[in-house]
Amino acid sequence: MDTKITSYKETPIGRIPKDWEVIKLEKVCKKIKAGGTPSTRKPEYWNGNIPFVKIEDITSAGKCLKKTSNHISEEGLKGSNAWIVPENSLLLAMYGSLGEVTINKIPVATNQAILGIITNESICDVEFLYYWFLYFKPNWRKYAKPTTQANLTAEIVKNTLIPLPPLEEQKKIAEILSTVDKAIEKVDEAIARTERLKKGLMQELLTKGIGHKEFKDTEIGRIPMEWKVVKLGEIVDFKNGERPKAILQEGEIPIYGANGIMGYTNEYIVDSDFIIVIARVGWGTVGKVHLATGKIWVSDNAIYSQNYKPSVHIPYLYYLLIFKHLERFALRSAAGSYAIITQTSLQNLKLQLPPPPEQKKIAEILSTVDKKLELERKRKEKLERIKKGLMSDLLTGKVRVKI
Repeated sequence: MDTKITSYKETPIGRIPKDWEVIKLEKVCKKIKAGGTPSTRKPEYWNGNIPFVKIEDITSAGKCLKKTSNHISEEGLKGSNAWIVPENSLLLAMYGSLGEVTINKIPVATNQAILGIITNESICDVEFLYYWFLYFKPNWRKYAKPTTQANLTAEIVKNTLIPLPPLEEQKKIAEILSTVDKAIEKVDEAIARTERLKKGLMQELLTKGIGHKEFKDTEIGRIPMEWKVVKLGEIVDFKNGERPKAILQEGEIPIYGANGIMGYTNEYIVDSDFIIVIARVGWGTVGKVHLATGKIWVSDNAIYSQNYKPSVHIPYLYYLLIFKHLERFALRSAAGSYAIITQTSLQNLKLQLPPPPEQKKIAEILSTVDKKLELERKRKEKLERIKKGLMSDLLTGKVRVKI
């Protein structure tokens, strides 16, 4: 990168170098067009050889889209407004996940919520444009049509102004940002590998234990001969949390809710070396398990543990409750509007309980994997902060690159 003195100019999209242009998107593209969805009433339109992109394909793809969950046939293509977007084009979500963008690495058709954008590569580098749209994404709502669901149109996108550095500078900017993306991708792969390792270890350790040769059949499955089957209510008590008086953005005492830490307060309702917090209500959150320590407040949408028996090692119990998928024990409310876990259902839950020394060893092994996961996730967060800063500097010309 270059720190040489650059002259700047004020433009409708902000301050950029004087030798950059500001231009409408349609001026640097060969084609910008939405897709269409073949009729689902005609089976012959579907399950063909043409990858068909929906919004969820874009959101799960990241930078490069290489596969789709659905396919259409040649008949479906001809019988709808769908068209073939050639590889190395941009796909932009016009509504739903507004502004989500990806580069398709295979020829695809798309639904009507997605714009296919084919750049003129002699003027505009597709990867540079991808990163610009990624940087610009929070601003799309200013341009969206004010309907019940904010959405863009092909005309709005075509007339959007973009910065246009010289082509070689565009490519260099994209190359630098792509390098960071590759580093993030490697960290993602490491996280996925560690999560698979943790899942396998939990399955092995929480059902077979460490070094056992003899097993027995029980009402909850096959377990080592030395282990017991107990009800959760026999080894620990649970109590409902309480609504906090105030939720602060910063503080010393965390407030635990259904999704973990939801804010901070200056008071606490429990203080212990280990506290298990379980999400009590809500579709998608009910049954989530968190492990806290020290002074905490627990909100009224969660349950927390207390009064442990000496026969239980709390970190072991934490991993076991995750393994048990507590959401399966949730009850539907009378109106069906939400799910809830009751203290009664928890108390009657049957669990496998090794001797305390083995519980501790199992928890230590799984905790080591969790620490590795935490380090990897922090590394990813750091890389994402670096990427965000580089995008702000490079895509506005605040920092120039050497060609």
